[in-house]
Amino acid sequence: MSSVPKVRLAGGLEVCRVLNGMWQVSGAHGAVDKSRAVEAMQAYVDAGLTTFDMADIYGPAEEIFGQFNSQLKSRFPGHAAPALQSLTKYVPRPGPMERKVVEKALQRSMARMQVDKLDCVQFHWWDYRDKRYLEALGHLSDLQQDGVIRELSLTNFDTQTMEEITSRGIRISSNQVQYSVVDQRPAAKMEQFCLANNIQLLTYGTLAGGLLSERYLGRAEPTSRAELDTASLSKYKKMIDAWGGWSLFQELLVTLETVAERHACSLACVATRYVLDRPAVGGVIVGCRLGVAGAGQHIGDSLHSCSPDLKLTAEDLAAIEAVTRRSRDLMTLIGDCGDEYRS
Repeated sequence: MSSVPKVRLAGGLEVCRVLNGMWQVSGAHGAVDKSRAVEAMQAYVDAGLTTFDMADIYGPAEEIFGQFNSQLKSRFPGHAAPALQSLTKYVPRPGPMERKVVEKALQRSMARMQVDKLDCVQFHWWDYRDKRYLEALGHLSDLQQDGVIRELSLTNFDTQTMEEITSRGIRISSNQVQYSVVDQRPAAKMEQFCLANNIQLLTYGTLAGGLLSERYLGRAEPTSRAELDTASLSKYKKMIDAWGGWSLFQELLVTLETVAERHACSLACVATRYVLDRPAVGGVIVGCRLGVAGAGQHIGDSLHSCSPDLKLTAEDLAAIEAVTRRSRDLMTLIGDCGDEYRS
């Protein structure tokens, strides 16, 4: 097993700096064979990538993890099985948030994941006008004190609401937000708040669903549903359009490729390392196409991107910034992190 760098969250849980994202099994990226998905997870663990990110709304993600976790333990007697870190999300529709409602949701996740406590619960809320998110977080904090949850975290919360939550004495370990060389909104004000409050950023969209790769270098702009055939590609193509369009994006890809050649790595490695080096970023979530052809093919890139041997220079960063500073201001266009889900 490779030695993958880890980061310690506020409650003591250590997670890999590259996390295995399981959104791709939700159904929005095509049909998934659950048994093949379970089998595909082993390659990540063998490589030392032992942290999996999922959600109660990601289709069978929690069940797939649970089956793999159970099989892994059965193959190793006693406590010899590799330790896994499982981060899930609690994404309720706004409604009553009594403790029994919150407890029931967590019990469902634990049953699916086949665990007796949750390493990390990342809470998401759709509508800030409905203040019952504070009630839910209060119950989650109590359940953390009771030992049901180790780390209490957030997903797609903006800086202002994070300030409101922490001011009530609720300890937050991390916030999962979109962050890439294209979407740098967390740098505007969230990073500073997180650094001051010992909150790690766990980032997604860092490779823009695969658009930040050699596959799209020099390629004509994809516009049809056939070309943008996954939820990720469709989502992040819209982000690129808002950021500056396909022509500027191609200039960015050329620059990233030039940097990658200097470091004898892939363009995706450079894009990932760029975000890993940002203040307050604890880890980057890289999507795993578990159960489909080609699953696991990006493991080498994930390992290289978090290796201490890959160090972006001042020259590298200046070249990237020469392109990104010509883009539009996404904070002005979209708002703070997560605002795209509340427009």
